[in-house]
Amino acid sequence: MSLAIAFKGPEGIVLAADSRVTLMSQQTGSGGENIMVPATFDNATKLLHIRNLSHVGAVTYGLGAIGGTEPRTAHSFLPELEAILGKKAEKKKSQISTEDFAKELSEFFVKQWDGAVSALSKTPDMFFLVGGFDKEKAYGRVYQFAIPSEPSPREQIPDDFGVTWGGQNQYVNRLLTGFDPNLPSLVEEAIGLEQGEKMELERYLQQKLSAPIPYQFLPLQDCVNLAIFLIRATIKMQTWTVDVRGVGGAIDVATITRTEGFVEVQKKEIVGEKEDS
Repeated sequence: MSLAIAFKGPEGIVLAADSRVTLMSQQTGSGGENIMVPATFDNATKLLHIRNLSHVGAVTYGLGAIGGTEPRTAHSFLPELEAILGKKAEKKKSQISTEDFAKELSEFFVKQWDGAVSALSKTPDMFFLVGGFDKEKAYGRVYQFAIPSEPSPREQIPDDFGVTWGGQNQYVNRLLTGFDPNLPSLVEEAIGLEQGEKMELERYLQQKLSAPIPYQFLPLQDCVNLAIFLIRATIKMQTWTVDVRGVGGAIDVATITRTEGFVEVQKKEIVGEKEDS
C-alpha cells in the first residue's frame, strides 16, 4: 500500500510520501468464514531522516509494518538507527555515501525482519527509496531496495534526471507513462505475446505516451510541486473508486541539495484537540 516518490532533479532530490498505513485483520463472519478486514491509520511517517546525516534521506512504501502480532513501522525504528549510524559516523569521521547509507538501512531492516517475520510467512516487501548527495558530487543519487526479497540497493536513473515511484502506482503510471502498469500483461493475455514482445510493447508505449516533461530543466520547486500533485491525485482518485484506499493522510515532503542538505518542506505536526469554530 501507500505511495512514495523520489525525484532526481538538476537542483536536488525530492522525497515525498503519504501517511496512510493499512493493516489487515482477520475476523470471523456470521457463517464462521474468515474475513480479512482492512484498518487504516493516517498518521504514519514514511519520510526517514537520521540526525547528523544531513545529506541523505529515505521514503518507504509497500508493507506498512514489520511483524505479525506486534507490528512496527519503519519510522518507529529511527532511535535505534540513529544510535547505530551515529556511532559509525563518529568512527569514520567522514561523510557516508548515499549508496553506503542505503546499504546500512537495508542491513538494519533485514535484521528486524528476520527477528520478527516467519520465513514461511507470505507477506509483501517493504520498499525503500534512498536519496542523497555524495561528497564533491554535482548531482544527487537515488537507490531502491526491498526487504526481504531484494536487499541489495540498486541505483535509479544513474545518468539522467527523473522520477522513481512505488506503491499503489496505477494513477501515477497513467499520468507519467501514459498507460496503466497492468496494460502490457492484459495485452499479453488477450493476444498471446511472447515475453520479449511484451517488453518491446512496454518500451514502445512509454516512448509514444509518456508525458513530455523536461526533467533536466525543472527547478527544485517544480519537482516538489509535481511530487505533491502525483500523491494528491492518487488520494483524490481513491476517494471515488471501489478499491483498497491505501494512500491517504498528510503528504510529507523533503528536499536534499548539495549546499543545504536535508530540508523538510512540509511535515505533519503532532497537535492537540481542535474545537470546531
